[in-house]
Amino acid sequence: MVSMSNFSFKRSLIEMQNELQRFANKVTSHKEDTDVLSEETSLKVLDNEGKYQPESNFKGWMYAMIRHIFIDNYHRILKEQPFVEDTGILYHLNPPQDSGFIPQGSAYDLKEMRRIVNSMPSEYTLPFSMHSSGFNCREIADRLKLPLGTVKSRISFTHQKLQQELNKTI
Repeated sequence: MVSMSNFSFKRSLIEMQNELQRFANKVTSHKEDTDVLSEETSLKVLDNEGKYQPESNFKGWMYAMIRHIFIDNYHRILKEQPFVEDTGILYHLNPPQDSGFIPQGSAYDLKEMRRIVNSMPSEYTLPFSMHSSGFNCREIADRLKLPLGTVKSRISFTHQKLQQELNKTI
């Protein structure tokens, strides 16, 4: 692989910092997590400078990295074994308080989450459920014999609907 000059590469990275920060804020919505995700991405970009192909899209390459880092962090948090608290009537999922993905002190009613998702047509809930179970979008598209863009939009739509409905209950 041909490497762009070190100065040019670092200048491109510096020029992308505001966009990187905006994207990180969009996916995390928390100042501290935004900063950590941006910094972690910048470091990973610098560590992988030798793998960058100059004829490719630098911005797209960086966005792919930040998405992968965010998803990896998200999956790691899910694997940290959140606990289920029995209140006698409702069951609440309480992620680690320092995860940064759900505001401290909040708890989501799992039954309510299931009700919201299950109230939607199955063409939306099935890709969303598969994605929540750890399948990536390409695997879902292949298994359901759907275009990749359709899978992504259905997962996104279901996630947005779930978020909107949960925000109404908080």
